Amino acid sequence: MFEAMLEGWASQQRTWFLKSATIDSRTRLIRRIAKFVNEYPWRWEAADVEAFIDSRRNQPKPIVVSSARLYETTVRMFLEYLTDPLYSWVEICMERFGAAPAQVLHAANTIVDVSEYEGDPRRRPLAYDEIQALFDVADGRAELIRSRRRKGARAAMRDAALLKTVYAFGLRRSEAAGLDLADLRHNPKAPAFGRCGAVFVRWGDSPHGGALKPRTVLTLSEMDWIVGVLEHWLTEIRPGFGVGAHPALWVTERADRILPRRIDEIFATARDAAGLDPALNLNCLRHSYITHLTEFDYPEKFVSTQAGHSIPPQRRSQPACSPNTATGCDSDRCPDTELLE
Repeated sequence: MFEAMLEGWASQQRTWFLKSATIDSRTRLIRRIAKFVNEYPWRWEAADVEAFIDSRRNQPKPIVVSSARLYETTVRMFLEYLTDPLYSWVEICMERFGAAPAQVLHAANTIVDVSEYEGDPRRRPLAYDEIQALFDVADGRAELIRSRRRKGARAAMRDAALLKTVYAFGLRRSEAAGLDLADLRHNPKAPAFGRCGAVFVRWGDSPHGGALKPRTVLTLSEMDWIVGVLEHWLTEIRPGFGVGAHPALWVTERADRILPRRIDEIFATARDAAGLDPALNLNCLRHSYITHLTEFDYPEKFVSTQAGHSIPPQRRSQPACSPNTATGCDSDRCPDTELLE
């Protein structure tokens, strides 16, 4: 009966076009709770779910508020499915077990949603000198491997170019991994950038199981240094991987598309070598891009379009811009009006 409930719930979510990873993580959570409580859902009480969440708070690495809210939301959705008259689980359980599932999570025993942002405050946009240090370490690693005549220099140069691209276009990890050669576009307003005048992001975010939101991200004058980085990758480094006609922009030593989790590892390696806060993750480069565009005084609507946001982004940090060789930016520089048009 429990397995039938989980499969029915998974089937409902598939009709909403939710991702398989989302559905699998939700069903795993329900299994974990059932194992912790040592009871099936038709005998769950509010104290059972509360005890599970409390146990996760008392671990060596306790869950944060956002994780606890996710647990509560998942359990509430599962119990809403079980108690929905459309699926008859209440009647079936009463007939077979003399007990029926009930909604045990309500406003009185769940986390009050009063904050617009519940992320880890340590995960912040990087300052310009931190971005410079990150890129310097990534470039230096390639030079070090090459000077020692060891394998891996080509991959290290790819990693450095990939990190710079993530920052220069404000990409998510899946968006960067999904880029193809054909996604590099010309911008008639900036012919000097050639084929790197923009990137077409086809694997954008898909909120609430909706369709993917593709977008075109323009190469900005403040980020014009990325043109040389990409051209060097395309003409000097990528052909050495022997990928032939493979469409992916970022490839591995096995002539395959790079995976999103590998991009996380690349960032973590450079971050640790640069001595940056271990709490920083790859998405902090995207946050940096959005923050720095705000500091460059681009309109919020334009920044939102570049980042693929449905609403204007919050100003995540106070302007603290200074000239920098990594980005070529200066706080008093005006935005390129031709690109905005």
